[in-house]
Amino acid sequence: MGLTGFGVFFLFFGMILFFDKALLAIGNILFVAGLSFVIGLERTFRFFFQRHKMKATGFFLGGVFVVLIGWPIVGVVLEVYGFFLLFRGFFPVAVGFIRRVPILGSLLNLPGISGLVDKVGESNTMV
Repeated sequence: MGLTGFGVFFLFFGMILFFDKALLAIGNILFVAGLSFVIGLERTFRFFFQRHKMKATGFFLGGVFVVLIGWPIVGVVLEVYGFFLLFRGFFPVAVGFIRRVPILGSLLNLPGISGLVDKVGESNTMV
């Protein structure tokens, strides 16, 4: 969990510091390594290389590679698109959980935000 957390921290910090190549590269490596340690190497491999997730995996890992070779903005855009494609099945669960949290649930039900959250919460809209 620590590696994954540090990976997310370095990715966020790298974006805050105007897409710093080194921080983004470290964040990518730590995030993928942490994910592998949390769910295991075999399950990580099966998750990323399922037949219906090959496009998403290509975008995500391609973005990691593009960041590592030195084009951070293009790489992060590819990674974010791949991330949304990979984890789109998890978003409805996360939105449902956040809606049950007292303060955050009321924020998600505000008029401007609720429509966006409803779209993100639908599992088939990000194809």
